[in-house]
Amino acid sequence: MHSFLKLSVVQFKLFLREPVAFFFTLVFPLLLLLLFGLVWGNEPAAIYGGFGYIDQAVPGLAAVIIGTIALMSVPVATAAAREQKILRRFRATPMRAQSYLAAQVVVYLVLALAGMALLIVAASLFFGLRFSGNWFAVTAAFVFCTMAFVAVGYLVAGLAPTSRVAQVAGQLIFFPLMFLSGATIPLQVMPDGVRQAAAWLPMTQTVLLLQGLWFGQGWNLPALAMMAVLLVVGALLAAPAFRWE
Repeated sequence: MHSFLKLSVVQFKLFLREPVAFFFTLVFPLLLLLLFGLVWGNEPAAIYGGFGYIDQAVPGLAAVIIGTIALMSVPVATAAAREQKILRRFRATPMRAQSYLAAQVVVYLVLALAGMALLIVAASLFFGLRFSGNWFAVTAAFVFCTMAFVAVGYLVAGLAPTSRVAQVAGQLIFFPLMFLSGATIPLQVMPDGVRQAAAWLPMTQTVLLLQGLWFGQGWNLPALAMMAVLLVVGALLAAPAFRWE
């Protein structure tokens, strides 16, 4: 346990030394929140079921945090560690491979939760954030969705030959998801055809799951099922694709 904690601390310090990863995980969603709040405010509107723009934007931007962690931080950091022979050295130590991966996942989960907490605090202070759900349920769904996307992130890391390729692949997946899923642009204002196509995107289901719990509507079972499938399939494919050198 002591070595696991030390490894987790090291992983956390390595993350903080990556300014791009730090910016997109903790700063970028916060800037989007402040920008959207200044432009559209947070007055209750019928289109959002009596909630305001920021009320529905917070769980959406929480999905952005999940995407940045899983599709931009995980692939690049893992591929770079492989390129620099760091993974090879870890494999040569008595520490089990599962401990290394578990420490990474724990750090990513903590950072994702910290990013979500920043969103909630900022939205509450500046825009009078409304919440009608259960905090435990929202947090559980957020962690579950993060795990599902992180599994995909490790799959991208395993398939990418270099950190540069991992970065490009992660961005090509992440940015379309961010704009089409309702994470930044509300699904309510999108054309019907776009909404129907976006319904098949895993980040769309993440947004719907988190927003439903946020508004007190309960668990969205189809969205939860898609996240479960993503987690299982992603983990099963990522395991054999993962390379230590």
